[in-house]
Amino acid sequence: MMRGTIMVAGSINMDIVNGVQAFPAPGETIIGLGTAYHPGGKGANQAVAAARSGSPVVMLGAVGTDTFGETLLTGLREVGIQTEWVIDKAGSSGMAFITVNASGENTIVLSPGSNGLFVEQDIPEERLNQAGMLLLQNEIPWSTNLYLMVQADKRGIPVLYNAAPAHKLTATALPLIDTLIMNETEAETVTGEPVANVYEASNAASLLVSRGVRHVVITLGNKGCFYMNDKGTAVHQPAFEVEALDTTAAGDTFIGAYTSALSKAKDRLSALLYASAASALAVTRRGAQSSVPDELEIESFLLQRSNGQGRTSE
Repeated sequence: MMRGTIMVAGSINMDIVNGVQAFPAPGETIIGLGTAYHPGGKGANQAVAAARSGSPVVMLGAVGTDTFGETLLTGLREVGIQTEWVIDKAGSSGMAFITVNASGENTIVLSPGSNGLFVEQDIPEERLNQAGMLLLQNEIPWSTNLYLMVQADKRGIPVLYNAAPAHKLTATALPLIDTLIMNETEAETVTGEPVANVYEASNAASLLVSRGVRHVVITLGNKGCFYMNDKGTAVHQPAFEVEALDTTAAGDTFIGAYTSALSKAKDRLSALLYASAASALAVTRRGAQSSVPDELEIESFLLQRSNGQGRTSE
């Protein structure tokens, strides 16, 4: 089991969210339903989700020297995340331009800003010695992630890697990953195989395990998630039924909550159930970090539901 401080290296964004009744067609101009500003970024969102689930979290990353930078750091500190290793980069902070329709679905355009300037030279090696596990995503340069994976591997630190936004992974990188977490679209990009249901998720996960990944989690939206490890265990965790309002941070909430559960020595199946509950709660609220539930809310939700048991695949 995993224990200790979660070190998250990744993006820190300001999310600029526009509500619409329906997404515009190419070339179409529509009237929006309002604009809101929310701290976000996959790295920061996942860090917040882990912290709200009661884990000690350290953030590595970069913010800009614009007006958003300090606001973003303040949001992290307010939930207890250590930010002293987040550095300033001249120019703009990362931004995400998010459009949410009346059904709660979203489209996202990323402007990397300072996230794209966060390089391995910004990370003294000795900092990694404080990590019980390392959580990564793809909104910082791949070279930075690969450097962190290699350094973590040298120290025996488990790497949980969210391959989003997705790209192909090299054969040498895959064995450095303890847990690879993706949605259906990302899994298809990484493996080159279609992933639209539990059966196809099982095939994709099996392929990744055969190439050296120890644990694979594929989230499947309203179909739940699928887990497989290198010991042959395969589990489908159904989704909790809720009325979705905004899916913006659902995946990040799942990942942060899952990582936190592992850090507190929960077994993998319990961690999947806990993370699924966290994600279900998140989609019933608007915003990114503002939608992330805390540990008490998640545990209370689980007590109220009796239909969340995982099923082992044959």
